[in-house]
Amino acid sequence: MSLKRSEKAFKQAVKCLAGGVNSPVRAFKAVGGSPLFIKKAVGSKICDLDNNRYVDYVMSWGAMILGHLHPAVVRSVKNTLDSGMSFGAPTENETTLAQMIIKAIPSVEMARLVNSGTEAAMSAIRLARGYTKRDKIVKFEGCYHGHCDSLLVKAGSGAATFGVSDSAGVTASLSRDTIVLPYNDIEALRTALKENHKDISCVIIEPVAANMGVVMPELDFLFCLRELTAKYKIVLIFDEVISGFRFTFGGAQSLFGIEPDLTCLGKIIGGGMPLAAYGGRKEIMECLSPLGGVYQAGTLSGNPIAVSAGIATLDALSKLDYLKLNEKAIELCQVMEDSLRRNNLRFTLNRAGSIFTLFFTENKVRDFKSAKGSDIRKYAAYFREMLKQGIYLAPSQFEANFFSFAHSDEDLRKTVKAFNKAIKRI
Repeated sequence: MSLKRSEKAFKQAVKCLAGGVNSPVRAFKAVGGSPLFIKKAVGSKICDLDNNRYVDYVMSWGAMILGHLHPAVVRSVKNTLDSGMSFGAPTENETTLAQMIIKAIPSVEMARLVNSGTEAAMSAIRLARGYTKRDKIVKFEGCYHGHCDSLLVKAGSGAATFGVSDSAGVTASLSRDTIVLPYNDIEALRTALKENHKDISCVIIEPVAANMGVVMPELDFLFCLRELTAKYKIVLIFDEVISGFRFTFGGAQSLFGIEPDLTCLGKIIGGGMPLAAYGGRKEIMECLSPLGGVYQAGTLSGNPIAVSAGIATLDALSKLDYLKLNEKAIELCQVMEDSLRRNNLRFTLNRAGSIFTLFFTENKVRDFKSAKGSDIRKYAAYFREMLKQGIYLAPSQFEANFFSFAHSDEDLRKTVKAFNKAIKRI
């Protein structure tokens, strides 16, 4: 397999782009080698500059749940493009998309469209502070909510990949207003909220963690979190940028039967375009300008092209069977586990619906500490072996791999064949 054109493209990129990329994990620092430069994607496949084709399990980090270039989404975007790209004024489709989200997720009574998951989380926290008149926030170690300052404290995802828990440039005062707790630790949660509840505006959490690798919540933990935040009148924010519309038509909250006060959405609701949203209880959302005193704005918020992609995506998803999507992931993960045992490798394979992460550790991975105990060098070797055989996985131990409705039985067979070879070689 030749990667000469991708390598040449990366050498050019590092001269004018910081690190040669526009998002750190794309640089392949965690797995070695030069990153792939992609020129085309269709369905479940991507193609690089050297014309190598891969079965894609990154799927734009979960956004492409229907597959790349889904005909209905492409058609919707092209039709909207004929009318204009951006107006800086309202369109009817913004209301349509908001109505679709509200219908699918009962806890969302009112929404606001933005451009990225980072912006949604940042805005939701500002809104919670404005609503409660309190300053502190609580987050969980290894949960990544975007790169706004107050959330880059013991974050997962890219921060974990590069071995840092905090980002340079984050002020000490912001860090002091952020309380970080271990994921799935009920006692730590009880203590922190009891001692600090008068100062805490909100608790933000990934209801299914996917930025320290996939880590499932323990249901008692989530139920306790909802109970305590309600008791102390703290705003509970579910970051469903990844989990929203991923496991079922709606959020993880609909599966767990837990309603947060605010919800952040992204990725899937944009159908591959830059689009996100946050929403929740009407009395909280009405604190936003122009109704209330919490200011948030954006020139491209509710961009007509992005909104049209989101509408087409949600419309298509509403007619599909999520059980079939999840069954594909179950089948692959079962085969992977069998192969790993036959080869006497220590592992933990975490799966939630149609997303999964393989950790090279014999210990259960239930939080960031246990995730960091995995063998990242072995993961890097595994990644490179799979890439050689045409399987594109997340280029970091601390990320999720994603199935789409476009993945076929043939894709599964090719992945299993590649996996068996890769495991023997490492």
